[in-house]
Amino acid sequence: MFTVLILFTPRLTCSPITEETWPFFLALQQHPDVMRYVADARSEQEIREAFDARLAPWSPGSRHWLCLLVRDTATNEPLGVTGYIHREDDCAEVGFLFAPAAQGKGYGQESLNALCDYAFSEGGIRKLTATVTAGNHASRHLLEKTGFILEGELRESYWLGGRWHNDWLFGLLRHEYDEKR
Repeated sequence: MFTVLILFTPRLTCSPITEETWPFFLALQQHPDVMRYVADARSEQEIREAFDARLAPWSPGSRHWLCLLVRDTATNEPLGVTGYIHREDDCAEVGFLFAPAAQGKGYGQESLNALCDYAFSEGGIRKLTATVTAGNHASRHLLEKTGFILEGELRESYWLGGRWHNDWLFGLLRHEYDEKR
């Protein structure tokens, strides 16, 4: 059974993307500063295919991305997207992208904490992971502030910008998150 998942924090509302989210999603995916460590420039059609794959109804255990639009509750302004995808039954990879104007204001950590709370308490997740292109210190700092631990580095693992990059691998176990809270 699919239910609509909405997460609330003191400042944010995180709800599934909808067709109306497309212009914001496209703008994020086309912004060079947002995508610097994520992906090379893609065509609008490729971005649309990624967007459409995230529109399907989601419930714990779904094999496609849970993609939540992060909005400022007071203004309803879209700030970014966050979510996770199951890699195993009880293990999922988190991801997030925020508009440049929303970065550095704590929205990423606030929404990631809400996502972790949900994943560990209701989503049946034992471990969350994250893969970050080496050099993306803002994402690394956000993950570490949330409790993720650097578990390793894969050398020359990701082709981006015409050259190979290392990937940082992060993990957060449910009991570690519970202990930190």
